[in-house]
Parts: sequence; structure tokens; C-alpha cells
Amino acid sequence: MTKVNSFFRKKSFHNPATDKHHLNKTLGAFDLTMLGVGAVVGGGIFILPGQVASVIAGPGIIISFIIAGIACCLAALCYSEFASKLPVAGSAYTYSYHVFGEGVAWILGWSLILEYGLAVAAIASGWSSYMKSLLAGFDLHIPTAISSAYNPSAGTYFDLLAFVVVMVIGILLSFGIRESTRVNNIMVLVKIAVVVLFIIVGAFYVKPDNWTPFLPFGVQGVITGASTVFFAYIGFDAVSSAAEEVKNPQKNMPIGIIASLAVCTLLYILLSAVLTGVVPYTDLVGVSAPVAFALQAINQNWIAGLLSVGAIVGMTTVVLVMSYGGTRLLFAMGRDGLLPKSFSKISKNDTPVRNTMIFATVMGLIASTVPMEDLAQLINIGTLFAFAMVSVGIFFLRRNPKLNQKGFKTPFYPVVPALSFLLCVYLMLNLSKTTWIAFGVWFVLGIIVYTFYGRKHSALRLK
Repeated sequence: MTKVNSFFRKKSFHNPATDKHHLNKTLGAFDLTMLGVGAVVGGGIFILPGQVASVIAGPGIIISFIIAGIACCLAALCYSEFASKLPVAGSAYTYSYHVFGEGVAWILGWSLILEYGLAVAAIASGWSSYMKSLLAGFDLHIPTAISSAYNPSAGTYFDLLAFVVVMVIGILLSFGIRESTRVNNIMVLVKIAVVVLFIIVGAFYVKPDNWTPFLPFGVQGVITGASTVFFAYIGFDAVSSAAEEVKNPQKNMPIGIIASLAVCTLLYILLSAVLTGVVPYTDLVGVSAPVAFALQAINQNWIAGLLSVGAIVGMTTVVLVMSYGGTRLLFAMGRDGLLPKSFSKISKNDTPVRNTMIFATVMGLIASTVPMEDLAQLINIGTLFAFAMVSVGIFFLRRNPKLNQKGFKTPFYPVVPALSFLLCVYLMLNLSKTTWIAFGVWFVLGIIVYTFYGRKHSALRLK
């Protein structure tokens, strides 16, 4: 087989339960919805609305979240069709393997490793900051040297809390997805309760005059705001990583993906409306914790204290779900031979424990040594690239008679997948030059790894 042909060789779908290395089906629609909400609603819900409203969109941020939610819904519909028809671990990587071929699947999988891995590291770093603030309230302080990422000028060398939270999540995932989802479901319900509490209490203090003018930065401000808050939705695609472990995936996968996105969109819209109604958007300029600021403005300090707990719980679930997505991606790539087979080794509890602990250790070390702002820049482009490829992949899925054509179908085909693809590409083009250069370096590194390892060890090549 030539190199060109090997790059485009495709997998034929079969029941993964027949493989030596496979995952058990234990998850339902509710578990999937909680995974999606756990991945999307993190500490950002308490920060991003204030930042965007103050200098970009004003009270029009409500419309910005609606537009961003619609954009994500387009991609979610495409993900739902793939997850319904190809219920296999690996998310967009596995989908591409079936419709585009091995080389494209590798590139996409390599990009998703970047998304999941750096998301875990970046959120763990933010989790550490919130936890340090909470501990300081009890007069407990972490020694400076191990309190933050490597920065000799500030006297910091290692972020112990960031490393610990990633490792603890790794250990939890090692017990099995059934046990992990139970913990995740509880934490998601807690953080939803905190957000809903703010919305209900704040609603009694809303002053409609604060919504005037509604579009102080014009329509362009709303559009720019939508591009910015779009990234608040990053993570819902991790739900599709669970496809192989879902009972009745043809029904439950679309429900889980779409329901989780709907819940998150509703929470973002309501919180933004209440926030800008309680305090004027101009008062939010430079405020790092706008929701807590609004509560203090209406003398509800006791709820502000709960917000810190809610933010910590929220970021914990993001670390859990993104770690889960990353380990299942490595599992799928290892099973296909594109990464070492050890990544697909299953332990007695039907969980890739070795894979999970390697992922946790590496990402924990990155989280504890690299500043969060340096990590966050690369997360967005890997996600948008995956969204774009899944969207255009629907056209190839529909035209391939060898693939399952039953199950959920993306409505208004071909308009929805086409719009989703174009929007994702547009947002990618608006990312910074530095981000594109870094992504290019990662891309080239991935091609090298595939050329010298993945292509030679591919399970398809060895058949």
C-alpha cells in the first residue's frame, strides 16, 4: 500500500464489543447531559459575562449568547448524527477515520489531544487560584514556592494545588466511568444550584434602566461578543467521547449532546440578563469577579461566598470531563495502533487505568509549571478545527453506503452542516497569528509522529 493510499485508508464500522479491548455500556441520557453541563459550565460563567458586557457588547451580551448558542447547536446537531451512527470511543477522531481516512483522522485526533490536554491543564490552574482564595479566607496559605506556575521572578516554581486536583481526578476516573459519573452528577447539580440561586435572588434587584442603551457598542459589538463567548461552550464535544459506553446510543447520544447544550445556553442567557440588570455594564469594567461584585452591590455577601464554592466545583467537573474525553481519545488511538497499544490496555474494572494515569501525570505537570494564559491560547483552535471537520464530514457520512444510515439525522441537510462548517472556519480565521503559528508547530510535530510511528503500526495496515 502506498503512502498516499495509507493516508486515506478508512475503517469499516463494526461492533466494538467484539474487540479485545472494548468499553462497557453503562451510561444513560441523564449521565450524558450531566457530562456535557459538567464540561461547559465552569468558572468562566462567573467571569466571562461581565468581561464581555463591560467593553464589547453591553446588555446586548444576551443576544451574543443566543447567537453563540445557535452556532454551537449547529455543530452539536452534526456531532449527534455521528455519535448516533458511529457509537465508538474517540469522538471526532473516530468519525474522521470512517469518512475521511486514517491520515485526516490522525491530524484531528492530534488536535483534540491539544484541546483536551490543555483544557485540563488550564482549568486546573484556574481551580488552584480559586482554591487559594478560599483557603486564604480561613487564614490558610500555600508556601509561595509551590503556590503557582514556574516564575522565578515571583518566587514561584510549582503549582501544587493544580497538580493535586488533576491527579485526584485521574484516580477517580481509574475507578470506572460509572463511579466517576455519579460524582460528576452531584457536582454538576451543586454548581447549577449556585447559578440558579444567583439568577433567582438577583432577579428581584434588576433595574430595567440598566439595560438602556441595550446595544451601546452597536450590532458589531454583539457579533464580536458572540465570537468571544462562543468559547464558553467549548467542551460539549467531550460528550461524544462516551459513545461506546452508552446504552442505546442511537437515542441517548443526541439527547445528551443537545440537552446539555440547551441547559448551558439557558443558564448563560439568564445569568447575563440578571447581571447586566442588577449593575450597569459600565460598572463591570476591570472587575475580575463580576457576579460576586453584583451580589455585593445588593448586599448579598453570603451568596457571594457560595459562588467561590460553586466556581471550584464547576471547574472540578470541567477537569473531570475533559480528562475523561482525553483518556478515551488516547484509548481509541491506541486501539487503532496509531499510538502505543498500552494506551488501550483495559484493567479489571473495564477502564484504561494506565492510559488515565499517564494522561493525569503529564497534564498535572503542565498545569503546575506553565502559566494559564500561555495554555489557554491554543485550546480554541483545536476545538474549532474539530467542529469544522465533523460538520463537513456529514456530507461524506451520508454518501457512504457502507456506514449505518439509521438513527439521528441532522435536520435541514445540507444547510445546517454547511453553515456550521463556514462559521467554525470564520472563527478560526479570527484567532491570533501567534495561535496559528503554535498550532502549525503542533501540526508538523503530529505529522512527524504519524509518519515514523502511526503509519507503520496502524491496525489497518497490519491486517
